[in-house]
Amino acid sequence: MKIRVVEVLATLKRAGAEQMAVSLACRLDPARFETAVVALFDAYEGGFEGVLEERGIPVWHLGKRPGLDPRIFSRLAGVFRRYRPDVAHTHSYVMRYALPAAWMSGVKGLVHTVHNVAGSEVDGLGRLIHRVGFWRGAVAVAVAGEVARSFREVYGREPAAVIRNGIEVDRYYQPQARQAWRAGQGFREDDLLVVSVARLEEQKNPLGLIDAFARASGGDGRWRLLMAGDGSLREAARERARERGVGGRVHWLGVRSDIPELLAAGDIFALASHWEGYPMAVMEAMAAGLPVVATAVGGVPELVEDGVSGLLAPAGDGEALAAALAEAARRRRELGEAGRRRAARFGVDEMVASYARLFERVAGGGR
Repeated sequence: MKIRVVEVLATLKRAGAEQMAVSLACRLDPARFETAVVALFDAYEGGFEGVLEERGIPVWHLGKRPGLDPRIFSRLAGVFRRYRPDVAHTHSYVMRYALPAAWMSGVKGLVHTVHNVAGSEVDGLGRLIHRVGFWRGAVAVAVAGEVARSFREVYGREPAAVIRNGIEVDRYYQPQARQAWRAGQGFREDDLLVVSVARLEEQKNPLGLIDAFARASGGDGRWRLLMAGDGSLREAARERARERGVGGRVHWLGVRSDIPELLAAGDIFALASHWEGYPMAVMEAMAAGLPVVATAVGGVPELVEDGVSGLLAPAGDGEALAAALAEAARRRRELGEAGRRRAARFGVDEMVASYARLFERVAGGGR
């Protein structure tokens, strides 16, 4: 009898937690598992829906409205009753809907992955709901050692497991795409492209990255900052670039589906986050052979060996981040090659196998 697993997310936008959940849904052994995906919000253009459709994986969108939407409790419970999952696997804040829906529908197995440091994952109400869920038997997974430490600090207990995110490592090394991507986007071969793949939200600190880029590049017109992503700080970030005199050298790429090619075209990867979990974007950049310049938050120091496979700066220290960008420009080949060697350990198969074992244990207890 196959184990039925449903991944429950807020959206299927192209971001780290969503990518991880989609990888699980697509890669769990079909001889042992059946998988489905629920997104609380409607579909977004360019999301992961097409990937799931190609694999024949059922997807439900529940039409959530912004803010607390009580309609979602019964809608999600209805999906659970129809699909009858052995395990509901939740991400970000959706446990506030999934926990009551599981009680209403009789779902016994609940697994929640903590993708960020626990104190920043959800708001106060969310932490209260999570606390109740963990007390009632929901199984917590941390994506990094630092995330596990923060979980102990916030919830006073150990997570059931630490399962680090994984990626398709080979997919991100495409040096042959460099020249064509640059030419197609209007960049010259001697341009120095600093790439950032991140939501334009407070967590990712795009304004701080723009400040550091302006300081590191000075008036050198060869330096270009490529911002792949979107979010509520888009206009504020544009204004900051204009204020710092680099508006013509910051390029707004929006949400992309060509990340391997974009990384192949780049020279440096940069991330200025205030907090993190175990960011897939950093793993992807290292797999692509790019030197990583990032803030030393969350699980980032577990990924990047400072001074060896990348350069780390304290969160909020724009001067240190700018100095790291300048140093990475000088050492980019050395750092990038070391990062690519280290990325060999980031493969997705171990992540999938670890979750498979956990789901089997949880489903066995529920049955």
